[in-house]
Amino acid sequence: MAGTISLDGQYDYVIVGAGTAGCVLAARLSEDPSVRVLLVEAGGSDRYHWVQIPVGYLYCIGNPRTDWMMRTAPEAGLNGRSLAYPRGKVLGGCTSVNGMIYMRGQAADYDGWRELGNEGWGWSDVLPFFKRSEDYHGPQGEMHSTGGPWKVNRQRLKWKILEAVQAGAGELGIKPRADFNDGDNEGSGFFDVNQHKGVRWNTARGFLRPALKRPNLRVIKHALVERLTMDGNRVTGVEYRASAGFFHVKASSEVILAAGAINSPKLLELSGIGDPERLRSLGIEVNLPRPAVGENLQDHLQIRTVFKVKNTVTLNQLANSWRGKIKIAAEYALMRSGPMSMAPSQFGMFTRSTPGANRPDIEYHVQPLSTEKLGDPLHPFPAITVSVCQLRPSSVGTCHITSTDSDRQPEIRPNYLSTDHDRSVAIAAIRQARQVMATDALRPYEPNELLPGTQFQDDDELLKKIGDIATTIFHPVGTCRMGVDADAVVDPALRVKGVQGLRIVDASIMPRIVSGNTASPVVMIAEKAAAMMRMERKSGQ
Repeated sequence: MAGTISLDGQYDYVIVGAGTAGCVLAARLSEDPSVRVLLVEAGGSDRYHWVQIPVGYLYCIGNPRTDWMMRTAPEAGLNGRSLAYPRGKVLGGCTSVNGMIYMRGQAADYDGWRELGNEGWGWSDVLPFFKRSEDYHGPQGEMHSTGGPWKVNRQRLKWKILEAVQAGAGELGIKPRADFNDGDNEGSGFFDVNQHKGVRWNTARGFLRPALKRPNLRVIKHALVERLTMDGNRVTGVEYRASAGFFHVKASSEVILAAGAINSPKLLELSGIGDPERLRSLGIEVNLPRPAVGENLQDHLQIRTVFKVKNTVTLNQLANSWRGKIKIAAEYALMRSGPMSMAPSQFGMFTRSTPGANRPDIEYHVQPLSTEKLGDPLHPFPAITVSVCQLRPSSVGTCHITSTDSDRQPEIRPNYLSTDHDRSVAIAAIRQARQVMATDALRPYEPNELLPGTQFQDDDELLKKIGDIATTIFHPVGTCRMGVDADAVVDPALRVKGVQGLRIVDASIMPRIVSGNTASPVVMIAEKAAAMMRMERKSGQ
């Protein structure tokens, strides 16, 4: 690019994106003092009080300081609605704005990846990399480890109404579960969270910050990578834009895309790697035909059911009174506990939408609060939210650029509820949530359904209402999927097929979405990728 200048020095690895995966990669690769690592981040610092305070997610999502403020295209399955699509805009990426839930998914998820031909990605293969990161609140053992940089703790508050929901679920055969992360998450329980002493624990704090003292690691913030540079079939570096102008930096070993399931395919397409017809239509020279780039987008769609309750306290009452607000603030200031320390969802359940399901296919996120829609003020009456999401949707979408302007977000089309299977599971999930709330354990609280509303009973009515109220739970994956087939974007070592010197390490490589929250699986992917890269370097590959 005309007018670019070279950055001082030579780097072995250039990592694009200091989000969930990028912070892990930078920390692990720079453990080798013989390599130089550059980490380039388009956003800014995570040193913002609402990032650190757990309840601050309410003030980070939809805040241009911390959120890229993306939106989906209008979705037919959501009655033409376009959804806000939060993505973290600071160091730590989405771990700086997410719900902090520590969740691995099910063993069968990873065994499924291996069955697709991705050797080294089965449950027994990835478990050691989950454990490598962990600083678990309980004892070490077959499933958990202590002493790692990824803090995993119990939540610091409880709500009687959530304990009643657990008892009600038990009446329907959804039994309590002590650990959601042993490969079989079926049951109910209170989520473990990535927090430490009541403070959010993101990958910037856990992995990156301790590594910044190393002389072989450099981090550049507020730098938007515009394209990859290539010499023949080898990726040689990146060009990025910062306030001082345009810069070109070279990587003698590899460039690693860790920009996430939305921005990694975007950068590939801007660099001429993608579907040739799409690229040519935008005037982009084709450097590598790879039609699957930006395809296979998968996400978890949550359906928020809301129930008014009586004879109990929810966050609605506390947050809507001055006395309650003072109590909340004091509890956090003095003990780092109380509602300001809470994750968005404290209690969860994994169960089956129908008896015929071979393993849990829906996840509940239950919250002692309610709003008309996300981002709105809390209701002025006591209520709880019982959100349900389908864990393994068959609806698959796309994410593609529509312009050569690097500032423009790609067109995000998740295609929610586009299959009969997904629509039937959504309807079954609503009916099951109603059954839970109608159990004897909940009777003292007199639950009264507000959303979707008891007037919606038959399947067509429920499906129409689901389209009005369902929202993303912010788990996009799969847009640069891993595989051994000719159409896959990366191989099981996460190297982009057809070029040298380029690897992708983020949620975009998942061939199928995991059955749970996605942050810690991405940490695992980065741990495994870093280990593979260090081994390759040691062996001279």
